[in-house]
Amino acid sequence: MKEQIKAYNSVLDLIGNTPLIKLNRITESLDGNFYAKVESFNPGHSTKDRIALYIIEEAERQGILTPGDTIIETTSGNTGFSLAMVSIIKGYNCILAVSSKSSKDKIDMLRSMGAKVYVCPAHVSADDERSYYNVAKRLHEETKGSVYINQYFNQLNIDAHYKSTGPELWEQTNGQITHLIACSGTGGTLSGTAKFLKEKNPNIRILGVDAYGSVLKKYHETREFDSEEIYPYRIEGLGKNLIPTATDFDVIDKFTKVTDEESAHTTREIALKEGLFVGYTSGAVVQALRQFAEEGEFDANSNVVAIFPDHGSRYMSKVFSDEWMNEQGFFDSINREEVQKIEFIK
Repeated sequence: MKEQIKAYNSVLDLIGNTPLIKLNRITESLDGNFYAKVESFNPGHSTKDRIALYIIEEAERQGILTPGDTIIETTSGNTGFSLAMVSIIKGYNCILAVSSKSSKDKIDMLRSMGAKVYVCPAHVSADDERSYYNVAKRLHEETKGSVYINQYFNQLNIDAHYKSTGPELWEQTNGQITHLIACSGTGGTLSGTAKFLKEKNPNIRILGVDAYGSVLKKYHETREFDSEEIYPYRIEGLGKNLIPTATDFDVIDKFTKVTDEESAHTTREIALKEGLFVGYTSGAVVQALRQFAEEGEFDANSNVVAIFPDHGSRYMSKVFSDEWMNEQGFFDSINREEVQKIEFIK
């Protein structure tokens, strides 16, 4: 009798169970033990694989989706890629409304995965008819047999991480995790993971990362939406100009805000010090980790887990481009001799 071939049925079988990797050099001056939950090991290279598969399969269970239907979503890139990937395997069409702030790499990847992409202006209010929220809603209304994922206001976004990321971290740390740090965009990753961990141990500290130009930190502290806080910023998938219901502010203990520039430099530093080629929001998380350390959040016995949401390949035209960094003025504050140069041999 021949032995069975050891193969996965599809890429969808590889979603989840991402590794926990100890951070060494980039945190060596800080008290505590630091680990990264590296979500780029998902087949779609981001944590959004989890919600894409979970929400679509839940819609299938409820009879909302049938083969040939169309999935529509608002995305900064990662959720769109994951939805396009799942749609290919399951036989759905995919239409995406994308922010113009998304990198060209992300937009090209979405089109390469068969999605129809509408690029919408980033710096307009959420209720503007051109915003990617309202464009997605309009496309849903105009497209027969479509389902709007609506990740910012979908409880299933939280549930996906409650049922996967949270249990994985609890098991991987043998229940010894003391702090969780994650970026907050839709808030699903942070909220769902936090909810599970808090149920296991209410003393675990949940630390959120927000961007300057976003309203989330102040809303967490005051429960007031302050439109005066909104202004353009560069980090994708972090912060918001509205309050997503997929964010459970009650399970989050504290927020800090990070700058575009510091997060960009830290993203590049992660690659050079840890050999982890991860995205802009991962740099934001480590920058926030440093800020929390300065505020005395950690001690020698702390076991801190930071969620690294996606892969660096999606930012080749941004934070990993010297030209882009220079255009943003991000090299002005460092010694230009430190900027790596390419030498051409003639």
